[in-house]
Amino acid sequence: MLSRRSLLAASAAGLVPAARRPIRLGGPIFLKSDDPSALAKEHRRLGYSAAYCPAAELRDSQRIRAIRDAFAAEKVVISEVGAWKNMLAPDRAERAANLQYVTERMALAEAVGARCCVDIAGSYHPTVWYGPHPKNLSSEFFDATVENCRKVIDSVKPARSRFTIEMMGWSLPDGPDAYLKLIHAVDRKAFAVHLDVCNAINSPARFYGNAEVIRDCFSKLGPWIVSCHAKDLQWVVELNVHFLEVIPGRGQMDYKTYLAQLAECPVEAPLMLEHLQTAEEYEEGKQYILRTGREAGVEFA
Repeated sequence: MLSRRSLLAASAAGLVPAARRPIRLGGPIFLKSDDPSALAKEHRRLGYSAAYCPAAELRDSQRIRAIRDAFAAEKVVISEVGAWKNMLAPDRAERAANLQYVTERMALAEAVGARCCVDIAGSYHPTVWYGPHPKNLSSEFFDATVENCRKVIDSVKPARSRFTIEMMGWSLPDGPDAYLKLIHAVDRKAFAVHLDVCNAINSPARFYGNAEVIRDCFSKLGPWIVSCHAKDLQWVVELNVHFLEVIPGRGQMDYKTYLAQLAECPVEAPLMLEHLQTAEEYEEGKQYILRTGREAGVEFA
């Protein structure tokens, strides 16, 4: 048996597994209802303990309170409020309107008690809001993103929710090192990480070595991770590199590593299924994640 001092030293060296917490899994539901209580109960019926925020307007305080209370009663956390607007749109008026919308979504996340509001940094592409552009990897893009994140946070001053952006394969931040640099540059307690590891897979080396990419993300970003996405990637064989998003289990992402790392994350961060089309597809992805989690010794809340 190890002494306490030896145990702490071994743990610091990564030789002793960190304590694992149950993972909160969530995803979209297909119940046609505006009743927050019914929506919360449907999440629990499906085995979800995390949820995307139901439709709500910032000005509707009564509905926000009803959503907050109904989901708390079912012990289902609201993982995220999506913003999904281009904060770097080339058109100045559009950019200002988008930034205002994102700020309102951040305020909604704070009001409803969501873990985070999430967006991407944006793009300088003239027509596709998330599209590739040479300047998306520039210092100008980085500096503008720092300014935008600060503006959103300083306007809302969130106390419990966090503002986050996702990595993208062709825009900053495009990996854990770039995200860590952004965290330090933004320099706000309310800025955090929404982790979508598939978005960081932008080369054959990262595709084949995705387990190491996953470990690198959690090693460097773990203290700031507040929510995650669950997807999978398949390599479509063509004359150039083409990765296709697929149902979890149909691709080559190392979910045993992903789930094990998430369970040891210092902050409880829900895992949210996304980008599928039907209830059956979500059920397939959910069952794969639950099965793989059991194989990896991971529990679910």
